Amino acid sequence: MKAKLLALILGLQSLWILGMVGTHEWRLRSAPTVLLETAPVDPRDLIRGDYVILNYKISRLDGTLFKPALTNELRTGTKVYVTLVKEGEFHRAASVSLQPPTPDSGRVLQGEVITPWSLQFGASKAPVSVRVEYGLERYYVHEGTGQPQGKLTARISIPQSGHASIQQVFIDGKPYSEAMKTQTVHW
Repeated sequence: MKAKLLALILGLQSLWILGMVGTHEWRLRSAPTVLLETAPVDPRDLIRGDYVILNYKISRLDGTLFKPALTNELRTGTKVYVTLVKEGEFHRAASVSLQPPTPDSGRVLQGEVITPWSLQFGASKAPVSVRVEYGLERYYVHEGTGQPQGKLTARISIPQSGHASIQQVFIDGKPYSEAMKTQTVHW
C-alpha cells in the first residue's frame, strides 16, 4: 500500500513538472517572433563557458517614449513594458509604459530598469534615456565561438506575458553556429 502511494505521489509530481515545462514550451513556440538588432559585449565566463552578451538597440530607451510621460524618478528593478513596431526588417521600441499592457497592445516586451537615475529634464521636460534589460542578454555558445565578427541579430519569441526568449541568433543573416564554423577562435 505504501509503495503504491509513493508511486502515485512521484507520478503526480512528475506529471506536474512535465506539464509546467510543456506549457512554457508551447507558449514560446506558438508566440509571435520579432527580429532585433544587437551587438556582442563579452565572450567568456570561466565557470559557465562561452557566451555572448547581447546589447540590443532597444536596451537604451529614449525618455520621450514613456506613455504617459514620467513624472517621478525610476529606480533599479522598476518593471517597464515596451511596445514594439516593425520598421523595415527589424522591430523598434514605439512606446514604454509602467503599466501592464492590454491584450490588444501588440508585441510587448517586459523589461526591468537596470540603472537608477534621477529625471534629467531637457528642453522637452522628459527624461533623457533609460537602460532596460529583458532577460535576453546572454546567449550561450560552443567553446571557442564567443567572439563573433559581423552584424548580430536575434529572433525573439514573445508570448502574451511579455517574458521573451531567444529563438536564434544570426551573424550577417546566418545562424550563429553555422556562421562561427568559419570564424572559430582558437585559444
